[in-house]
Amino acid sequence: MFSRSPGFPHKQRQNNGLLNQFPGPPIFSQQQLVEVQRNRTNSKRRGDDHSQYELKRQCYSPPGPYIRPAATASRSPLPTRLETARAAGTFPSDVHSRASTPLSSPTPAVPSLGEASQDSDLISLRSAAKDKLSQQILELYVSCEQQDDDLERKELCRAQLQRDIQRLFPYSRIYLAGSSLNGFGSRSSDADLCLVIQEGSVNQKDAVHVLSLVQKFCYTLSYIDRPQLIRAKVPILKFRDKVSGVEFDLNVNNIVGIRNTFLLRTYAYIEKRVRPIVLVIKKWASYYRINDASRGTLSSYTLVLMVLHYLQTLPEPVIPCLQKDYPECFDPSMDIHLVPSEPRNIPPFISKNQFTLGELFLGFLKYYATVFKWDKHVISVRQAKVIPKTNCTDWRKFICVEEPFNGTNTARAVHQKDKFEAIKSQFHASWQVLQLRRDLNSVLPLQRSKQKR
Repeated sequence: MFSRSPGFPHKQRQNNGLLNQFPGPPIFSQQQLVEVQRNRTNSKRRGDDHSQYELKRQCYSPPGPYIRPAATASRSPLPTRLETARAAGTFPSDVHSRASTPLSSPTPAVPSLGEASQDSDLISLRSAAKDKLSQQILELYVSCEQQDDDLERKELCRAQLQRDIQRLFPYSRIYLAGSSLNGFGSRSSDADLCLVIQEGSVNQKDAVHVLSLVQKFCYTLSYIDRPQLIRAKVPILKFRDKVSGVEFDLNVNNIVGIRNTFLLRTYAYIEKRVRPIVLVIKKWASYYRINDASRGTLSSYTLVLMVLHYLQTLPEPVIPCLQKDYPECFDPSMDIHLVPSEPRNIPPFISKNQFTLGELFLGFLKYYATVFKWDKHVISVRQAKVIPKTNCTDWRKFICVEEPFNGTNTARAVHQKDKFEAIKSQFHASWQVLQLRRDLNSVLPLQRSKQKR
């Protein structure tokens, strides 16, 4: 289902020459040339011509079969880049056209991004949403969730940028990651990209150097606007795609971001209530300005982990602990090119918990307002429990949330006491108001949030 990228040549691993100068023209390995010829031959047999694109495109079709819904008049028009690419035969008729053969039983928990599977979940959620608060949460989710066309636009830019950057780093690949793929994206979500230039890690200095080269190169690309290098702990290059208007963050070899994308994606689809509850909590946190790591508050990734931890630790869990139940699917040492395909056969989780969306939202606020011990505990989705703080530097912060793969603290940005107190007080204030009124508008203006998408 997922084609494997050619390995990085030995001479380019940890090779300073790769980072200190622009490489020459792209040189394809013999293996790549053989694959191109084989793809071209197969394309002629099938009557299509996707071979040029298939060499370079990221094979990130979601687990399970993808069924393309019929086009409707309400669908927004696709950008010219997509129409041109399809007309030229360099882009498949769908981003997810290379899905695997359907499995007979059981049905995988993680579906394609097709509307059919989403409609099935929505029907079930609507039938269970008898109370006003649950109906409001579902209304917000339906209005703001990322659409297939949103993902296609991001994929088009990723694919084009990969083709161009391979002129600098011939063996590199660019992966789409973060909320765009993990199931928790909204229509306004930015896109995260990971540029993989070699096997293994890249230190901060080399990452900055690579991104500075890419930044200079981006000025020659007509579709890239405002490339800006951010020299953070994980350096990123920010830019805007002129065609789609999407904002992108590009990092170098942040492999853990690819791993956690597919862990979170599995959690997102393993139980139908997860995505709506995460979306409303992200909107709530953004409204109260406690969802911005660059300003010393919670990142979206940390918020998602906090929600998953709450759902895991209820007396009747809403979701399981995937890394305990399926360790082979989320092995931290797994070849990065195998990561997307491993979780595809995980079955749905049948929870005995019957809480509505409204009850889960209220319970989430109550848990972090009154139950969770901020000064003593570390949130661990990997173990589905709280673990005690140690004397490690990462755990001396006000809020401690364990990254499921590398064990670092994803909430380390919250390092000022006033920001920490603001976060805690907002949990408490919103919980008190919501438990009395049971109306989403009392803690999050519904119409305003829907307009922001």
